[in-house]
Amino acid sequence: MSELPDAFDPEQCARYLRELGAAASPVLPIGEAALALASFERPRVGLSRYRQHLMALARDVGRHAGAAGDLAARAHALNEIILLKYGYSGDELTYDDLQNANLMRVVDRRKGLPVALGILYLHTARAQGWESVGLAFPGHFLVRLGEGAERLILDPFHGGQVCEAAMLRELLKATAGQEIELSPEHYAPVSDRDVLLRLQNNLKSRLLQAGRQEHAIRVIDTMLMLAPDLAELWHESGILHARLGNMRASVGALEEFIRRAPEGMARHQAAAFLQQLKSKLN
Repeated sequence: MSELPDAFDPEQCARYLRELGAAASPVLPIGEAALALASFERPRVGLSRYRQHLMALARDVGRHAGAAGDLAARAHALNEIILLKYGYSGDELTYDDLQNANLMRVVDRRKGLPVALGILYLHTARAQGWESVGLAFPGHFLVRLGEGAERLILDPFHGGQVCEAAMLRELLKATAGQEIELSPEHYAPVSDRDVLLRLQNNLKSRLLQAGRQEHAIRVIDTMLMLAPDLAELWHESGILHARLGNMRASVGALEEFIRRAPEGMARHQAAAFLQQLKSKLN
């Protein structure tokens, strides 16, 4: 597999992400992958010091006394190094700032979205050989540490607090609605690819809300590097390109969507729209 370059090279970074996208493993070098994604937003900024920072986080947690302890001690080590020594925190004041979804800027500013901080936790925990995964918790990203049958859920955004069932229930209702009840699916682990897509989706959705469709398409392009078989991304790309008058790009994206999408109404509607676009190009 290619290595992430120290200086931004769009072709090399794209190749790196595409190779990750083709990997069968649910576990990826998540910190470096997030830096590769971030670099497309900051092409003039070198990657080496950010990679060194990730290594420093891992080194310092490994030297912490809690690193040799149980899950609670490991969680304490992660919190003491990431939050206290290096000063990271959840950005509650400017939550929707685009910088909060770019790992390079998260490192610079020492604050970010739940999923961005979660990626730092996952990277640092795995550098110690600890079992750690992101969870499919709706509306708020959480990290689970494990050893054997033991489990411990952390909330990196809210001071790295350990989340018991009552706390998770309260958080779920605050983020997903009072009618939602906690169920096993909310504890389900997700692949690193899904975590990285969640990071980029935060960026994409904020760009679309701001009417920055061209920029949103560039973010979708990076998501497709990681998940080329995700049909809905091709559909979204095709629709956005059509709105911007990029008809050939729209045709290409919608053809990819139709090739991957299951039989159903969305596929039939896309096929009809594709024929309209093709008739305009001829």
